[in-house]
Amino acid sequence: MHLTATEFILYVADQARSTAFYTALLDRVPVLNVPGMTEFELSPGLKLGLMPEAGIARIISGPMPHPSTGAGVPRCELYLVVEDLDAAMQQALNAGAAVVDPAADRDWGHRVVYYADPDGHVIALAEVTG
Repeated sequence: MHLTATEFILYVADQARSTAFYTALLDRVPVLNVPGMTEFELSPGLKLGLMPEAGIARIISGPMPHPSTGAGVPRCELYLVVEDLDAAMQQALNAGAAVVDPAADRDWGHRVVYYADPDGHVIALAEVTG
């Protein structure tokens, strides 16, 4: 398989709320923001998408449970490596992220803080220390 681009899509309860949250957290505007999908370019060829639970439920419900049944249950982690963790932590707090685990040096050579977004998705902000 030869990948030409990658997008990770989070299912969200409220697209507008999540769009505002990730705009503040990532300090960038979406490259796409239409009813049913918001996309942020994280780097060339890599996007983060936000899709309303109701929209994806029309596609997957039946064989799979409705995404809203997992609300508040950690279902994924966005691990974002940043240059300045202190500045990124302030940005996360300003965006309204909820602290899950405070910043600490981890045994894999990163200083990491864990947050939850408005839907309970885990966001790790990390800075390389070793």
